[in-house]
Amino acid sequence: MGGLVYFSSASGNTARFVARLNLEAARIPISPSDEMPEPATPYVLICPTYADGEGRGAVPKQVIHFLNDATRRKLLRGVIAGGNRNFGTTFALAGKVISDKCNVPLLYRFELAGTETDIARVLAGLDKFWGTECLTMA
Repeated sequence: MGGLVYFSSASGNTARFVARLNLEAARIPISPSDEMPEPATPYVLICPTYADGEGRGAVPKQVIHFLNDATRRKLLRGVIAGGNRNFGTTFALAGKVISDKCNVPLLYRFELAGTETDIARVLAGLDKFWGTECLTMA
Protein backbone atom coordinates (compact mmCIF):
# COMPACT_ATOMS: atom_id res chain seq x y z
CA MET A 1 0.00 0.00 0.00
CA GLY A 2 1.14 3.53 -0.65
CA GLY A 3 1.54 6.22 1.95
CA LEU A 4 -0.59 8.91 3.50
CA VAL A 5 0.25 12.56 4.05
CA TYR A 6 -2.19 14.86 5.82
CA PHE A 7 -2.69 18.35 7.13
CA SER A 8 -4.72 19.14 10.21
CA SER A 9 -5.22 22.50 11.84
CA ALA A 10 -5.41 23.12 15.57
CA SER A 11 -9.04 21.92 15.56
CA GLY A 12 -7.65 18.43 15.02
CA ASN A 13 -10.57 17.01 13.01
CA THR A 14 -8.38 15.67 10.21
CA ALA A 15 -5.79 14.35 12.69
CA ARG A 16 -8.54 12.43 14.53
CA PHE A 17 -9.79 11.02 11.22
CA VAL A 18 -6.29 9.89 10.21
CA ALA A 19 -5.59 8.39 13.66
CA ARG A 20 -8.76 6.28 13.35
CA LEU A 21 -7.49 4.88 10.03
CA ASN A 22 -4.64 3.32 12.03
CA LEU A 23 -2.26 3.66 9.07
CA GLU A 24 1.16 5.23 9.00
CA ALA A 25 0.87 8.86 7.92
CA ALA A 26 3.14 11.90 7.71
CA ARG A 27 1.77 15.22 8.91
CA ILE A 28 2.28 18.53 7.14
CA PRO A 29 3.09 20.87 10.04
CA ILE A 30 0.87 23.76 11.08
CA SER A 31 3.86 26.08 11.52
CA PRO A 32 5.58 27.22 8.30
CA SER A 33 8.92 27.10 10.12
CA ASP A 34 8.64 23.36 10.86
CA GLU A 35 10.16 20.81 8.51
CA MET A 36 7.93 19.42 5.76
CA PRO A 37 7.60 15.67 5.30
CA GLU A 38 9.46 14.35 2.26
CA PRO A 39 7.58 11.29 0.99
CA ALA A 40 9.81 8.79 -0.80
CA THR A 41 6.94 6.75 -2.26
CA PRO A 42 3.57 7.55 -3.84
CA TYR A 43 0.97 8.85 -1.38
CA VAL A 44 -2.61 10.00 -0.94
CA LEU A 45 -3.11 13.44 0.59
CA ILE A 46 -5.81 14.00 3.23
CA CYS A 47 -6.72 17.65 3.50
CA PRO A 48 -9.39 19.73 5.27
CA THR A 49 -11.13 22.63 3.56
CA TYR A 50 -10.89 26.25 4.72
CA ALA A 51 -12.99 28.29 2.31
CA ASP A 52 -14.86 31.52 2.74
CA GLY A 53 -18.44 31.74 1.49
CA GLU A 54 -17.17 32.17 -2.06
CA GLY A 55 -14.76 29.22 -1.94
CA ARG A 56 -11.61 31.34 -1.70
CA GLY A 57 -8.80 29.94 0.43
CA ALA A 58 -10.12 26.37 0.30
CA VAL A 59 -6.66 24.77 0.35
CA PRO A 60 -4.67 25.56 3.49
CA LYS A 61 -1.51 27.61 2.83
CA GLN A 62 0.74 24.89 4.30
CA VAL A 63 -0.70 22.34 1.85
CA ILE A 64 -0.08 24.72 -1.05
CA HIS A 65 3.50 25.18 0.18
CA PHE A 66 3.91 21.37 0.43
CA LEU A 67 2.55 20.78 -3.09
CA ASN A 68 4.56 23.62 -4.62
CA ASP A 69 7.59 21.33 -4.36
CA ALA A 70 7.76 19.40 -7.67
CA THR A 71 9.32 16.28 -6.11
CA ARG A 72 6.54 15.96 -3.51
CA ARG A 73 3.83 16.81 -6.04
CA LYS A 74 5.10 14.16 -8.47
CA LEU A 75 4.39 11.40 -5.91
CA LEU A 76 0.80 12.52 -5.22
CA ARG A 77 -1.67 9.88 -6.44
CA GLY A 78 -5.00 11.00 -4.99
CA VAL A 79 -6.72 13.24 -2.48
CA ILE A 80 -9.26 12.75 0.31
CA ALA A 81 -10.93 15.92 1.57
CA GLY A 82 -12.61 16.92 4.78
CA GLY A 83 -15.08 19.69 5.30
CA ASN A 84 -18.29 20.82 6.93
CA ARG A 85 -21.60 20.29 5.14
CA ASN A 86 -22.89 23.56 6.66
CA PHE A 87 -20.85 25.33 3.95
CA GLY A 88 -22.97 23.85 1.15
CA THR A 89 -21.29 23.96 -2.25
CA THR A 90 -17.86 24.57 -0.73
CA PHE A 91 -18.05 21.32 1.30
CA ALA A 92 -14.65 19.57 0.95
CA LEU A 93 -13.75 21.99 -1.86
CA ALA A 94 -10.01 21.62 -1.15
CA GLY A 95 -10.19 18.10 -2.58
CA LYS A 96 -11.62 19.28 -5.89
CA VAL A 97 -9.10 22.13 -6.14
CA ILE A 98 -6.14 19.81 -5.48
CA SER A 99 -7.56 17.12 -7.77
CA ASP A 100 -8.00 19.58 -10.63
CA LYS A 101 -4.65 21.35 -10.19
CA CYS A 102 -2.57 18.19 -9.69
CA ASN A 103 -4.52 15.95 -12.07
CA VAL A 104 -5.17 13.24 -9.48
CA PRO A 105 -8.48 11.65 -8.47
CA LEU A 106 -10.62 12.96 -5.62
CA LEU A 107 -11.06 9.66 -3.79
CA TYR A 108 -13.42 10.57 -0.96
CA ARG A 109 -14.99 13.41 1.05
CA PHE A 110 -15.84 13.30 4.74
CA GLU A 111 -17.37 15.70 7.25
CA LEU A 112 -15.43 17.03 10.25
CA ALA A 113 -13.67 14.02 11.89
CA GLY A 114 -15.66 11.47 9.86
CA THR A 115 -17.90 8.61 10.94
CA GLU A 116 -17.19 4.92 11.41
CA THR A 117 -18.74 4.41 7.96
CA ASP A 118 -16.29 6.95 6.49
CA ILE A 119 -13.36 5.12 8.11
CA ALA A 120 -14.49 1.75 6.75
CA ARG A 121 -15.08 3.17 3.26
CA VAL A 122 -11.71 4.95 3.16
CA LEU A 123 -9.82 1.87 4.35
CA ALA A 124 -11.55 -0.33 1.77
CA GLY A 125 -11.11 2.30 -0.92
CA LEU A 126 -7.40 2.78 -0.20
CA ASP A 127 -6.86 -0.97 -0.25
CA LYS A 128 -8.54 -1.19 -3.65
CA PHE A 129 -6.84 1.99 -4.92
CA TRP A 130 -3.32 0.85 -4.05
CA GLY A 131 -4.07 -2.68 -5.24
CA THR A 132 -5.02 -1.40 -8.68
CA GLU A 133 -2.50 1.46 -8.91
CA CYS A 134 -0.20 -0.45 -11.25
CA LEU A 135 -3.11 -0.87 -13.64
CA THR A 136 -4.12 2.79 -13.64
CA MET A 137 -0.86 4.69 -13.43
CA ALA A 138 1.03 5.42 -16.62
